[in-house]
Amino acid sequence: MKISVLTVCLNAERTIAHTIHSFLDQTWPDKEMLIIDGGSRDKTLEVAASFGSNDLRVWSEPDGGIYDAMNKGLRLYGGDALGFLNSDDTFHDSSALASIAAGLAEAEVVYGDLIFVSDHRSKRVLRTWKAGQYRRRSFQFGWLPPHPTFYIRRSLADRIGPFDLNYGSAADYDFMLRAMELHKPKIRYVPWVLVDFQHGGRSTRSIRGYIAANLNCLKSRQRHLKSPPLDLALFAKPLRKLHQFHWPG
Repeated sequence: MKISVLTVCLNAERTIAHTIHSFLDQTWPDKEMLIIDGGSRDKTLEVAASFGSNDLRVWSEPDGGIYDAMNKGLRLYGGDALGFLNSDDTFHDSSALASIAAGLAEAEVVYGDLIFVSDHRSKRVLRTWKAGQYRRRSFQFGWLPPHPTFYIRRSLADRIGPFDLNYGSAADYDFMLRAMELHKPKIRYVPWVLVDFQHGGRSTRSIRGYIAANLNCLKSRQRHLKSPPLDLALFAKPLRKLHQFHWPG
């Protein structure tokens, strides 16, 4: 099974080497990384080219933002399954893709746990996201899987369709909700850390942005799950994050 890892980036010269290294270190042999660049003006493309690996493919042209670039990746990937790894994140260890491949051998969706780190040199852990088992209608109780650990088979990706840009930074939430709640695939949870997520990315920068994303998540549930104007998940989803933090002792 060939697994495609899609990495969207723009001016990521400071972090993308860590991301690429973690991909190339994977023990799973049948893999490719698609780097979808939005027209970087720094040395991002030079860094990617410096690896000289046949497992890397690079596209660079202006796009309409992160999810527009992800949709481009959905049209370009060549694997039997795919997932997304941010250009400032890394796989947790060299066996992550092998664990994902083992899950995909018997399921259409695989996801696992994630840690938030301060940076990829110290790897100081700030939060731990233990996703837990999916249950039918879990999204209505504030649950969701970590998107950087979320991998799906091509057959399911074709049925889901592209990211819906109308949901802004919650487009990944809507994509996963549609995949898991509407299409009822066989799902496998990998109960260990697959990805190190660098704190300070687009989704962790501002309270205002988080509130806007949470409201867009509600809109997705209203559209696809017929949720009421205010539902349990609107409040439960933020509360679920509290137990992830590593509070000072």
